[in-house]
Amino acid sequence: MANIELPRKILVSRKALDETVNFCKELHLKGSCLVITGEHTKEVAGKRVFSDFQNNGFLSNIQIIKDESDIPELLEKINAFDFLIGVGGGKIIDITKYISNKANMPFISIPTSPSHDGFASPRASLNLNGFKSSFEAKPPLMIIADLDIISQAPARLIASGYGDVIAKLTSVADWKLSNIKTGEPYLSYAADLGLSAAQKILDDPEHIKSDIKFLVDSLINCGISMCFTKSSRPASGSEHMFSHALDMLYPEKKSLHGEQCGIGTIIMSYLHGQDYKKIRKCLEIIGCPTNAKQLEIPEEIMIKALVKAKEINPSRYTILNQIEINESKAKNILKTVKVI
Repeated sequence: MANIELPRKILVSRKALDETVNFCKELHLKGSCLVITGEHTKEVAGKRVFSDFQNNGFLSNIQIIKDESDIPELLEKINAFDFLIGVGGGKIIDITKYISNKANMPFISIPTSPSHDGFASPRASLNLNGFKSSFEAKPPLMIIADLDIISQAPARLIASGYGDVIAKLTSVADWKLSNIKTGEPYLSYAADLGLSAAQKILDDPEHIKSDIKFLVDSLINCGISMCFTKSSRPASGSEHMFSHALDMLYPEKKSLHGEQCGIGTIIMSYLHGQDYKKIRKCLEIIGCPTNAKQLEIPEEIMIKALVKAKEINPSRYTILNQIEINESKAKNILKTVKVI
């Protein structure tokens, strides 16, 4: 446990943003900070965070970024600062996390939407090589999740976050399977952090879908589970491999990570022998897509993604290692679970 890096401060509440500067002082953070945000999230919270630090004795600056193409410029600038603050959605936080890891510099995570568990995890998912890849990073020093801000996120982003939590039903099943088949260590306390939340959503989606605090807490717990294992194993299995295959095969898509993982969970739960119909119904109630048409991804891409999924992370044993899937079989599977 001594070598496990975890966030030092986590606050999930209304008006949480008010406490950011005080928490930094409690952690003895000093000097200058760079607030990294997006064009939209600057107006939502970025400008306020910058102003709060500037008015409380911190030398601060603000950088508006669009995507991964801004990383080289950021890497050139960050040596002038002592810590970073990422204010935004998943991409903004992942970029901040990535460059903080490169510079061995602490960062604060301030999510403005709950679309997936990246704002708390020690991994960064970025498109740096023409397709999306997962990179090792450090967890945030602090997570400030202001529910007044997050609750105003578009409904689709909120539903996507639930999809990413639901995915733990199959990622943990894959992990258990790997433990049996390969002897890979399985840590139940880490697995249960995300799995228990996924099970609660599955059992009562109608009531839980409006509980933003539960969603944010669940996403943070999923991130913490990855800190314990120093890998994405408890939170990412065959359903994420399917999602990453979609990223590679259809980069022009407009679907969200959590939406794709939700559909991946329907497919992989069927292969695991879980109640995939209940999972599909749960996602429908939450407002997540459950088929290719809703994702706006061609059926042939979905078929190819299911065939390719096993290749995404060959070192990770999942249910896909148990089944030989060609295009014909993939098509039958996707029709059975009504994804196509």
